[in-house]
Amino acid sequence: MNDDTLEERLTFRLSRLNVFIALGTLTILLIFLTSILIAFTPLREYIPGYSSVGLQKKLYELTIKTDSIEKALVRKNRYLQNLRDIINGKDLSENKPVERDTVRKYGDIRLKRSEDDSFMRADVESRAKYSLYKAESAETSVAGKGSIGGVLFFTPLKGVITNGFDPVNKHYGVDIVAKQNEAIKSVLDGTVILSNWTLETGYVLAIQHSQNIVSMYKHNSAILVKTGDYVKAGEAVAIIGETGEYTTGPHLHFELWYEGKPVNPKDYISF
Repeated sequence: MNDDTLEERLTFRLSRLNVFIALGTLTILLIFLTSILIAFTPLREYIPGYSSVGLQKKLYELTIKTDSIEKALVRKNRYLQNLRDIINGKDLSENKPVERDTVRKYGDIRLKRSEDDSFMRADVESRAKYSLYKAESAETSVAGKGSIGGVLFFTPLKGVITNGFDPVNKHYGVDIVAKQNEAIKSVLDGTVILSNWTLETGYVLAIQHSQNIVSMYKHNSAILVKTGDYVKAGEAVAIIGETGEYTTGPHLHFELWYEGKPVNPKDYISF
């Protein structure tokens, strides 16, 4: 009521049913809001029984790190134990000593190098003394147009070859699987002639080398050089990935072309 005129300003009627409905509705609304607040906010971490956000992922990462640390610790202990054995003059061989074959008289064998063999050994050792490449025989020819067997190639990526060279099925290279984010290196000195992205093979890189040799690197996750750059053998040019439609996982599709024709990279490079 109005205090001055005693006029009624608001009127409402209470009954048992009205009070029950109002309290019930208010209770249900509070329960609903509390459930949403707990279920969809970080407050649930403080309630016993609820796991922390991302706990499973953290546990998995910690398990992987623990396993790696354990393996590294075992290798370190073996290394230190070998050092102790060397200092103490112990035998490092874990196997039983091999019994000598006394039937044949190996002591009477005399090995003698020929003069030509000595010259060949000296020539090969002088060329590959500081080389990281694998040299092949000069007798290897490609498509009847000369040879690249004497070219020393740098290994672009150390890994497992899952798909080999198969020109019949139009697979003109090898697929190499390696660790994630592994760097891919140039096999020879050369100039980048292609650094692009295609729908089928993702990030593609092609390098022109001397002697009409071209190397191609496909399905990369990133390219570290651009068209026109000059790269050295062993220089990182890309990162392994799985881009493009023609990929089934992280790997490098590597091709080697000589005088416009594909050759098997395994014949010239040790992966």
